[in-house]
Amino acid sequence: MKRILITGASRGIGRAIAEKLAASDVTLLLHGRDTIALAATCKSVQSRCAETVKLIHDLATDKGVANLIAQVGSDPLDVLINNAGIAVVKPFREITPDEWIQTIGVNVTAPFLLIQRFVCQMPPGSSVVNILSIAAKTGFANWSAYCMSKFALEGFSQSVREELRDHRIRVLNIYPAATNTEIWDDVSGDWPRQKMISRFQTPPEICDHVDLAIGSLSK
Repeated sequence: MKRILITGASRGIGRAIAEKLAASDVTLLLHGRDTIALAATCKSVQSRCAETVKLIHDLATDKGVANLIAQVGSDPLDVLINNAGIAVVKPFREITPDEWIQTIGVNVTAPFLLIQRFVCQMPPGSSVVNILSIAAKTGFANWSAYCMSKFALEGFSQSVREELRDHRIRVLNIYPAATNTEIWDDVSGDWPRQKMISRFQTPPEICDHVDLAIGSLSK
């Protein structure tokens, strides 16, 4: 039986990944803050899974992360997918300290704490998958907080990958381009969402890497 934790599974890429990984020998631990949306994700996969577990916690706070860790429990994970993220899009002069701290909390600190806590119990051949963005490689005007957080997680992940190599735990970073998910609902501006990748057409690189993560677990 495989245990897979996906953060930010309520909508968008996270939900698409959950639907991709649903299988009879898999327990999906699905995190989100929106109880209704998370319930919908669980409903869409539960008939194809051994079990689904709803994790409703705010990853912007240390308490929220701690509560998620406690609910996941001590049984080993086979795959940890850090997908949850927030985007503050505005000129850097207008970013408030609270927005900056929240961005770091969800996009950087939460993955750090989850990786730090769970990898010590993950078996050889298991995987950590970080859903980053092309914003982890290129800066964009008005996206300074978001790019900062993705660059930070990129650097952290590269270092962790080297530390975990001898333990045979993979650290996979994925860099999707703009995807038409609900994250854009709160982003001001005229964005060509009809030209973006649809959640229902999960980017091939995400599927390929996720398949690698779960398909090689038994090797």
